[in-house]
Amino acid sequence: MATKRRKLGNPLALAVMVLLMEKSMHPYEIARTLRRRGKDSSTKINYGSLYTVVQNLEKHGFVEVAEVQRQGNRPERTLYGITDAGREEAVEWLSDLLAEPAREYPIFETALSLIGIIHPDEAVRLLEERLASLEVQIAGTRGGLAKLYETLPRLFLVETEYQVHQLEAQAAWLRSFLAEVKDGSLDGVAAWRTFRETGEVPPEFQDMEGAGGTEGMDGMEEDRTDS
Repeated sequence: MATKRRKLGNPLALAVMVLLMEKSMHPYEIARTLRRRGKDSSTKINYGSLYTVVQNLEKHGFVEVAEVQRQGNRPERTLYGITDAGREEAVEWLSDLLAEPAREYPIFETALSLIGIIHPDEAVRLLEERLASLEVQIAGTRGGLAKLYETLPRLFLVETEYQVHQLEAQAAWLRSFLAEVKDGSLDGVAAWRTFRETGEVPPEFQDMEGAGGTEGMDGMEEDRTDS
């Protein structure tokens, strides 16, 4: 089933609509509530973009002004509420995201696909640095999650659990990959080392076009030309 093209693509718009299903809020309260619930770990939130998102939601009829509050000399506050169209959009959008795997192109995958232009020893050093950072991030996220468990039902923290498992899976893969590079058991690592140390493309790398490996080699050759 093809995923429907949405009028809005920013995941923050979905988070706003879901939150407004609870009650009408002004943008500052929306941001504060999302942060208090730890949703800033899964959705990028800043006040400037949030106001723009709310305006776009209103433009497309997904939210509407529910109330304008005035208290003494304080600036008036506009509260927004979800519309029927917004409820339908939020449910459909979330359903698509849950059911349909999307290719997201993480930047780390891009870096891995081009790793051949770096000497294996330097790649090991850099990836060990990444692994150390990941381990700190994992410990911090697990600590924060433990505190959130004290105040929120697990249902509202499953995305953070998923993040931790993703980080742990990446760390486990890195440990395995690093071990193979270090002990020389990674298929192709000897040729990789030869290329970086001599500047000559190894014969076993020269006939990879049919195997779909030319992109990485193009990067290698450009790097050798520029150096």
